[in-house]
Amino acid sequence: MDSVLKITGKIIDALGNFCSLLMVLMIINVFYDVIMRYFFNDVSIGMQELEWHLFAGMFMFGIAYTFKEDGHVRVDIFYDSMSAKKQALVNIFGSIVLALPITLIILYYSWDYTFEAYQMGEGSGDPGGLPHRWIVRSVIPLSSIFLMLSIFHVLIAQLKILTAPTPLEAGEE
Repeated sequence: MDSVLKITGKIIDALGNFCSLLMVLMIINVFYDVIMRYFFNDVSIGMQELEWHLFAGMFMFGIAYTFKEDGHVRVDIFYDSMSAKKQALVNIFGSIVLALPITLIILYYSWDYTFEAYQMGEGSGDPGGLPHRWIVRSVIPLSSIFLMLSIFHVLIAQLKILTAPTPLEAGEE
């Protein structure tokens, strides 16, 4: 169980590092775009579209990393006062009942959405825009797969907490 946690954790951490790289690339892209626009009066539609492509990747892939790191939004006023085992139960419930079903739905519908864009050779509707819109669309099913991996990681980690002996049980042995 520990080796599975370690492997899935490393994959998702690498994804988090990739999101950091996307953020840096997006900052460089925006900086370039602003300099070109305001100092050289030159606008590139492709560079502007690349900004939202990078942001989409950073945001969508960041969901899995945030889920693994327990950085998502919840009502912490109740959660923080619970024991570790009750918190684990809440996390397991939330993962299975809330996160997993919506992730599966998104994966199911985004697969055809992405494949359709690939088959049509869809590109930007703007002159000078980016071709191959399927690349940015593929972020949706890929991020769903990574989120499922993150849900799996969280479930294993929470099950480990649930099955760990309590301090009283450990002292009785």
